Amino acid sequence: MADFYGFKVASLGGEADLLGSLRGKVALAVNVASRCGLTPQYTGLEQLQQDLEGESFTVVGFPCNQFGAQEPGNAEEIQTFCSTTYGVTFPLSAKLEVNGGGRHPLYAWLTDPANGFPGDIEWNFEKFLIGRDGRVLRRYPPTVKPEDKGLLQDIADALEIGTL
Repeated sequence: MADFYGFKVASLGGEADLLGSLRGKVALAVNVASRCGLTPQYTGLEQLQQDLEGESFTVVGFPCNQFGAQEPGNAEEIQTFCSTTYGVTFPLSAKLEVNGGGRHPLYAWLTDPANGFPGDIEWNFEKFLIGRDGRVLRRYPPTVKPEDKGLLQDIADALEIGTL
């Protein structure tokens, strides 16, 4: 695959191509989990979605159960938790693996040394900033919160809107 938006990733609701419809947007791709100490980051991620959706920006969540079995639910349970607990409106993929032999091709591509940000995903809520052209612009460790000033400036730069 040449870019982020070209990968076929099913949505949490079962649609076959979650990413194709997002082409041309700046995206923050995040592997998420419902029972993690970092789960409250959903609040900040949703705030980014609300604040920047009009700027052709989106958060995209990728539920993953590989870290401490912290995303054990099925699609309906994940959707219900995200919408009722955090009011999540940004797109969510079907549950996938981000590391190991079952790693989804999207995550193999995101972590490929050729894209400049190699290495396994450390934990839930690791983030990748994706440009409008589908290239990886930056990678952030799980502890970087959505309201982090450096992350916000990188998003503003990618959107070409000055500062946030």
